[in-house]
Amino acid sequence: MTATSNYVIRSAHNNGSAEDLMLFYDRWAPNYEQDVDLIEYRAPRLVAAQVAAHFGGERQAAMVLDVACGTGMHAGVAQMKREGFQRFVGVDGSERMLQHARQSGLYQDLQMAVLGEQPIPVPSGAFDVVTISGGLSSSHVPAKAIRELLRAAKRGGLVCMSTRANRDNVAYKVALEGEMKKMEDEGLWRRVEVTRVSRFERGVSDHEGGHVPGCVYLFQKL
Repeated sequence: MTATSNYVIRSAHNNGSAEDLMLFYDRWAPNYEQDVDLIEYRAPRLVAAQVAAHFGGERQAAMVLDVACGTGMHAGVAQMKREGFQRFVGVDGSERMLQHARQSGLYQDLQMAVLGEQPIPVPSGAFDVVTISGGLSSSHVPAKAIRELLRAAKRGGLVCMSTRANRDNVAYKVALEGEMKKMEDEGLWRRVEVTRVSRFERGVSDHEGGHVPGCVYLFQKL
């Protein structure tokens, strides 16, 4: 990995305002794909595999909402298409990222919104599957924003999420899992599967060598 790519990816984990973060992603958009490839970023593929393993409906007709979709060129959406899913709506807070996503041709519709700052601009209960692969971290999305993912899902629909489980993200992961459990206790969804992954992506901080772990969570709306 180049020093420049490493610095850019580390910068994406810095805390700041939502506006500053979206400006950062606007600037990063042209090089985003090549940079995340360098860290062997597996989250979109892991999320796609989890959904494919548990979805029991008609895949060609299923509506999939991809939140924090980025450039849209992740292997996750392409993998879901290979698994038979055909109808995708993407949401991201960066206009430049969405420009690249439009060029990918993977999505039937794309909307701009910053999860945690604004409601997702989609109808409630409209989607068979809702995914978020890379947005769940302290610098990006507050843990309580996962309720907005659930709002977009149909009753019986699947919500699949992932986050890093490294030292820098421990406090956020605890808060995220606490919110998940609270929603489960409220009878809003049920846990289908939680997968702990040892090689989630390559570490980029000074104290991380090799790969960092992560988790993939799958819930069903009740």
